[in-house]
Amino acid sequence: MKTQQTLFSASILLIITLSFFHTISAQLSPVQAPVSSPPSPPQPSPPSPPATAPAPGFNTVPLVPVTPSGAPTPTVPKASSIDIVQILRKAKRFSVLVRLLKTTQLINQLNSQLLTSGSGGLTLFAPEDGAFSKLKAGFLNSLSDRQKVELLQFHTLSSFISISNFDTLTNPVQTQAGDDPKRLQLNVTTFGGSQVSMATGAVNASVTGTVYTDNKLAIYQVDKVLLPLDLVLPSEAPAPAPSKAKGASPKTDKTKAGEGTAGDDSDDGDNKDLPAEASSAGSMSLKFGAKGILVGIVIGVALIGEAMM
Repeated sequence: MKTQQTLFSASILLIITLSFFHTISAQLSPVQAPVSSPPSPPQPSPPSPPATAPAPGFNTVPLVPVTPSGAPTPTVPKASSIDIVQILRKAKRFSVLVRLLKTTQLINQLNSQLLTSGSGGLTLFAPEDGAFSKLKAGFLNSLSDRQKVELLQFHTLSSFISISNFDTLTNPVQTQAGDDPKRLQLNVTTFGGSQVSMATGAVNASVTGTVYTDNKLAIYQVDKVLLPLDLVLPSEAPAPAPSKAKGASPKTDKTKAGEGTAGDDSDDGDNKDLPAEASSAGSMSLKFGAKGILVGIVIGVALIGEAMM
């Protein structure tokens, strides 16, 4: 009987102990997240209106990126010393343009303009190497140094033009080559704000991408070399000098000049000692044209012979 009571007490104690530990472990264990029902499949969102796509080939992302501060990346000179040649070299498709800028030394002038405090910036239209290959063979070599400078200046605007501001330009657009509306005309046309085309009267070209842009310098790639009419049309020749009278010769002119001098009373010429008849014969011969020279000589000989008799 005593053994049964002992077992019963032990069982009660064991149950109380287990209940205590269960309560403690429940308080110490992390709260389990409630089991949620499986998520419903996402509903398709209404299609957004299509964005305006840029013109075919017009890449608005610069080939040479710029940091948010406006200065080029470490591979490009800092904003205080921007070098256009280094930017074009990094783009790796403008070797002919780089060579022209260096041989004409125009690059020094352009870089200096970027450093000028009052400068409105620069915009450069850069033909890629493939554009130069479309020119007639030997065209560049046929240009003088002055014409090469004019060609490069025709690709340069003396102000910064962003992509969105091309439609604000007034035609004909004045370039650094000059403002002659006939021989240096450049007309810019935009379509939808994303396509930019240019016409010079000699060639039609399009902007195909952005090479570099910040708040001072913009370089845009073009698919053709912008040839001004000044390099295509024949140069304006001066008015031709009046031609000499038909049949006249240098000897005749000199003879006339000498005889006119001899007829002057104040000049002592060699004809001064000739007989009066000979002088009158000479004057008479001058009145005949080239066809009457022979007749004049015969008459003159006859008069001289008469005077000597």
